Amino acid sequence: MSAIIKEIQEALAVLSIREKAEFFPKFFKTGKGEYGEGDLFLGVKVPDQRSVAKEYYSKISLQDLSILLSSKYHEHRLTALFMLISKFEKTKDQAVKEEVVKFYLDHLSYVNNWDLVDSTCYKILGRYAYENTKEELLRDLSDSEDMWHKRIAVVGTMHYVKKGSFELTKEFVTKNLKHPHDLMHKANGWLLREMGQKKETELISFLNKHYHEMPRTCLRYAIEKLDEEVRQDYLKGRI
Repeated sequence: MSAIIKEIQEALAVLSIREKAEFFPKFFKTGKGEYGEGDLFLGVKVPDQRSVAKEYYSKISLQDLSILLSSKYHEHRLTALFMLISKFEKTKDQAVKEEVVKFYLDHLSYVNNWDLVDSTCYKILGRYAYENTKEELLRDLSDSEDMWHKRIAVVGTMHYVKKGSFELTKEFVTKNLKHPHDLMHKANGWLLREMGQKKETELISFLNKHYHEMPRTCLRYAIEKLDEEVRQDYLKGRI
């Protein structure tokens, strides 16, 4: 184990002891989160992980990040991804950005729960795809049989939503409306809700076309920010 990895792991362990924050295991035990089998937890708060990532991202190599990302400790993996985001965001060198994206794609097997996906993929893959006209990269993930790949593709379009471009989001959501897993329904609904925050008429138009076939979870998330009267109309199927 390299000295830098050991130093990062020790920094996280010290935070865990000091903070006594047990957010992740509690969230998991109450059934609100979904983690990979065998995941372990230190109990470090996300802001604390970000502070460690901010301190170390410029010092750690991608090779060492690979080791940290393969850890069974959830906080190690999330911290590694926070550092990867910083490497992507802070550099102006396109070759470095390409290297970070390749690293992310090569390590998708470790990006396998809601927190890792939702915290990272749109900041790396979504931004890269949008800025470099690489939509096929996200489409390939959307066509994958792996649920997490599909979710990465859906959530990755958040950068498109933030830029006011909704077509790719609507394409992926429509494609996965019938997916059997509730976590996909939540991701679909979340993206639609954010789309409505940018432009409500776009959301209403999409809902009027698809809401009858939308799973309840997806619909509930999608209409969360609409007026109560309109929400009730959709929930009761009156529109």
